[in-house]
Amino acid sequence: MARTARTRRLTAAVGAVVATVALAGGSVATASAARADDAPYTFAVIGDIPYGDPALAAFPANVAQINADRRVRFVAHLGDIKSGSSVCSDAYYATVRDGFDAFTRPLVYTPGDNEWTDCHRPNNGAYNPLERLAKIREVFVPVPGRTLGRTAMKVRSQARAGVPENVSFERADVAFAAVHVVGSNNGLLPWTGSTTATPEQLAEEKARTAAGIALVKETFRRARDERDQAVVLMMQADMFDRTTPQVDLAFGAFRPVVQTIAAEALKYGKPVYLLNGDSHVFTDDNPLDGTTASPIGLATTWTAFYGVPPVPNLSRVTVDGSNNATNYLRVTIDEDAPEPLSWVKVPFTG
Repeated sequence: MARTARTRRLTAAVGAVVATVALAGGSVATASAARADDAPYTFAVIGDIPYGDPALAAFPANVAQINADRRVRFVAHLGDIKSGSSVCSDAYYATVRDGFDAFTRPLVYTPGDNEWTDCHRPNNGAYNPLERLAKIREVFVPVPGRTLGRTAMKVRSQARAGVPENVSFERADVAFAAVHVVGSNNGLLPWTGSTTATPEQLAEEKARTAAGIALVKETFRRARDERDQAVVLMMQADMFDRTTPQVDLAFGAFRPVVQTIAAEALKYGKPVYLLNGDSHVFTDDNPLDGTTASPIGLATTWTAFYGVPPVPNLSRVTVDGSNNATNYLRVTIDEDAPEPLSWVKVPFTG
């Protein structure tokens, strides 16, 4: 259905139009490429898919449908390529990679917790999650600085910081960043057999979070310098899931990330969009409006929990996933519209 629930309207100063550049290397588009014409720029967003054998079997048809949508310029996958109770095997990763390779447009993928953080679970194969993370990077980020998809896209990568999946780019006067922030308290929930996070967990999360924060800051800096009309941040974790109990255990590790986003968004002053998966149910809101409550049973707002002031220019969208992964989100950028971004859910027909 179309986006009709919003009552808040955002305004944005119109920045200088970024010039269109030619494709480099035949099938690889540069990160600074903008619209080739005056038509609105459109991309697709999915997440928490495929979940389970039926969803895996249907995934090629889902990909084909998105490929057939001629308005879509690139696709973003917000993580979780498997359910939380299935095995994290090399063979499964290879199967999903084959599915990703079928996308005819560039595919920007940011990992979820199910494909590495939660792989310590016995029903996941009792893997070492850090070994699985290395495998995820090997399979899904084979060439840092290039997306997946038959027509790859050049992007800026944090490979030098050890986080090659963290990328940024610009399209249609909008600054984008895919930031590796995952559920399971950003990877700090204890592994099987432990009651607290291991030193290895803590070190990994600290380094990845530092890189993610640096990427967020750099993305906003570029947006200010280029006078972009909006910023879009993409990640797996739903840092505002009101259905999750024990909020300190589930969300404590997200504080520095949310604090950075809040500070940078307020400094930027123009529309900021946070796209995430993780909680599986479509949501369109502003969790940092100063009034939205955190999980049931905790009498506080998200702004109070995260220690930030209200951020009126932040919009958050959670895509449908898992059993609700029955559609993709078609997102349109139009600088002539009242808000730079709008979206509609497109049902899968296969």
